[in-house]
Amino acid sequence: MTSSPIRIAVLVPCFNEAAAIATVVADFRSTLPMAEIYVYDNNSSDRTVEIAREAGAQVRSERHQGKGHVVRRMFADVEADIYLLVDGDATYDAASAPRMIEMLIADHLDMVVAHRVDQVDAAYRTGHRTGNWLLTGFLTTVFGQGFEDILSGYRVFSRRFVKSFPVLSDGFEIETELSVHALELAMPVAEIKTPYYARPEGSFSKLNTWRDGFRILGTILKLYRSEKPLRFFGTLSILLATVSVALSIPVVITYVEEGLVPRLPTAVLSVGIMLVAVISMFAGLILDTVSRGRREAKLLRYLAEPWLTR
Repeated sequence: MTSSPIRIAVLVPCFNEAAAIATVVADFRSTLPMAEIYVYDNNSSDRTVEIAREAGAQVRSERHQGKGHVVRRMFADVEADIYLLVDGDATYDAASAPRMIEMLIADHLDMVVAHRVDQVDAAYRTGHRTGNWLLTGFLTTVFGQGFEDILSGYRVFSRRFVKSFPVLSDGFEIETELSVHALELAMPVAEIKTPYYARPEGSFSKLNTWRDGFRILGTILKLYRSEKPLRFFGTLSILLATVSVALSIPVVITYVEEGLVPRLPTAVLSVGIMLVAVISMFAGLILDTVSRGRREAKLLRYLAEPWLTR
């Protein structure tokens, strides 16, 4: 009895990519002829839908605006053994896809991330490069390990990664959330260097360096608070307790020397800050228990899916 072929799905979220989507579909059709290519349109006002359909892709739509919403819909709707997620702007190298999939299968991984190596100066704006470097470093500091390119939109996943991933973000923060999900459950992952090209003429980036950079940073902080609550609230508690002690020292010295408390507002403020510090520590302890339960539930959902169905 022969095993059934591996089902590969190429997932392409799109918003106004009429200038590039035909190239993306054609390149991945040529590179992965056995794969099903799904283009999910996100309220495009140009001819993205028509062009993608003419190019041979299965075209579906997501009305809620934002890349996170699109990825949530794709992961829920599409059934496959291996998923390849790529942006529809023709900046990623389709020829690298077989190598990424081969690495995923050979090393029994759950995610392979394309580490972008720009081929021309216009491919990767300086602001985006700096922001990616800062956010990558911050993620590594917060979670103890990380990736070299956490904002890459070109990734290959196992089925159990996709079906255990609770998409919470709405926009471009989704790449950060994907990386944190893998780190949180200690999944086997890898990065592979791939060429990164400039957008074709007529295609424009929807990423705003400052606005989306702050949103991504906010996402990391939220994930840090929810996934590492004891460390987050414990650090806050120590800082508040330090401030409280610093404010109380002059008050205590005056009381010891003179038997009076002339700085009553400072004393009240110090006590109030210390109470907040204690509450923060207990909040961290309680939320850490909740976080462990959530992590165990996600791990059980992850383990319930076979790595690769045949």
